[in-house]
Amino acid sequence: MDIQPSDKLVSAVSELQRSRADLKIVKTDLLHLTLKFLGDTDDALIDDIMARIAAASEGFGPFTIRLKGMGAFPSMSNIRVVWVGIEDGAVLTQIAGRLDSSMADLGFVRDTKGFVPHLTLARTRSSKNIINVQEMLRANAASDYGEYEVDRIILKKSVLSPKGPTYTTVGEHLLRRN
Repeated sequence: MDIQPSDKLVSAVSELQRSRADLKIVKTDLLHLTLKFLGDTDDALIDDIMARIAAASEGFGPFTIRLKGMGAFPSMSNIRVVWVGIEDGAVLTQIAGRLDSSMADLGFVRDTKGFVPHLTLARTRSSKNIINVQEMLRANAASDYGEYEVDRIILKKSVLSPKGPTYTTVGEHLLRRN
């Protein structure tokens, strides 16, 4: 799901940029929630993947999530990923679990860490000035970044370049009320 950032979310990204930390920050027009990262994927599998997305989301109509709080993976003392949390993410977790299970026979590796609903804002390149990020995360641990309706699951292709990733939508499944 693509995220159209609220002013408060844009402000948080700007604050990360001003932190002087060595971060690879996600451009606000590329913010999205990831249910399952597939890696390099044969285009011949797209129809099978879309069928599994439809099956994994069966029984779920559009629903609302709230972006709230900031944190880091794997921990505040060892920051690799800076994220905004997702409140009311139980449906996302259920769909992600179903999707993960159904993709194994297509050759995709199962998630061994467990799905944690979040919105990635940045990844660290080094620990330079990371204390500034830690202070920001503590200050924004309970900040509210807005409510979003999830009404579709999008399959995206990512092409990496020196200028950053380019995303292309290759499939889309609309969530329907029963």
